[in-house]
Amino acid sequence: MNAGFIVFLVLVILAFFGLPIYMAICAGTMIAMMAGGFPLEALPQKVFLGLNSVSLLSIPLFILAGNLMAKGITQKLIDVANALLGTVRGALGAITIVASAFFGAITGSAVACVAAIGGMMIPAMEKEGYDKDYAVALSSCASLLGPLVPPAIPLIIYASLTDVSVQKLFIATISSALFCGGGFLIYALWYGKKHNLPKYERKSAKVVGHTIKESIWALLLPVIVLGLIFSGITTVNEAAAISCVYAIVVTLFVYKSMNFKSFLNVMYKSAIAVSTCMILVGMSKASSFVVISAQLPQEFMHIMSSITNSKVIVLIVINIIFLILGCLMDGTSIIVMMVPLMLALVQSYNINLIQFGIMVAVNTYLGCITPPVGVSLLLGTKLGNTSMGSSFKACLPFLAIGLLTLILVTYWPTFTLFAVGQ
Repeated sequence: MNAGFIVFLVLVILAFFGLPIYMAICAGTMIAMMAGGFPLEALPQKVFLGLNSVSLLSIPLFILAGNLMAKGITQKLIDVANALLGTVRGALGAITIVASAFFGAITGSAVACVAAIGGMMIPAMEKEGYDKDYAVALSSCASLLGPLVPPAIPLIIYASLTDVSVQKLFIATISSALFCGGGFLIYALWYGKKHNLPKYERKSAKVVGHTIKESIWALLLPVIVLGLIFSGITTVNEAAAISCVYAIVVTLFVYKSMNFKSFLNVMYKSAIAVSTCMILVGMSKASSFVVISAQLPQEFMHIMSSITNSKVIVLIVINIIFLILGCLMDGTSIIVMMVPLMLALVQSYNINLIQFGIMVAVNTYLGCITPPVGVSLLLGTKLGNTSMGSSFKACLPFLAIGLLTLILVTYWPTFTLFAVGQ
């Protein structure tokens, strides 16, 4: 049996029985190395090489900055969204979407978006007479804007696996974020009008201005970070460091939303999140070494070529594989497991690696709202006390918008590549 295939077989079996993904990858890699005659000494060497990447330096900094800014700014983002959109029917739904986009640009996490924004907006929508399943579905699906808006940790990990520019990936994902977020907003406004949902009185320009002024420090972080990255003034790592310093100053000295003890607690939780992510990335390098050395990507490419020579069909198959895996695993695990396997196939069909990266990212983000795993939807149902089945049914229009975004990314390269000049 091919050693590369053993890695995936053991990984799937152990993950099915509930073993953490990084441990399953480690066990699968060790068993495959022994079965394939690889020296076990290569395992720690490859793990070190996987972590010895400049592009990965930004991950702990962005995670820490996001966790810091998440303390005490959620209400400010909601207030700004309310000031801008509160006069339309279904205002709370629109506010949830806009606030999730703002929050995502700070934290880059779908789960954090549901917990912070959904935790406040789901009860508020229920109180205003919104259908409970719709409120849960809206908050869960709006969380997809979290990782879709830069900075996005999955794209940084993808860049480390493919040597693609993180900066270009961040720029390329903007069109997907705008299209998907705009689609969500249009549907929420249509739904609000159709069901005659409540709206709020128009606020005076003075009140709107005061609200924005009070929230300006929270709103400036994504503007500063993305402005530095997109303009080329700094590298992604330097922008991440600046965002971290900015977040510390704002939370401790401007908003004073935490004390020193809370700061240490955020540092502790961030360290755990970073460790989990980096262990997975390091182990993926070792598993990729076995998979590539066993020439499993070439075999996969030959199998696909024997089935069809159509680039359209190949892209459909790739999307189906990622969508199915998204129903069962978290996005980071899918990226570190599947990207090395599919890289040879993608390059053989001249698919741009930036386009492929955004395609992979959108697929994995959609997995956040698809059962049985669907971490965002699962958390949303717990917050709203609804069933997964009924809430997923309410998610279908949002899922359709997400799938349309995926189709544009997959079959219209210019949709993602025009901004990076390719």
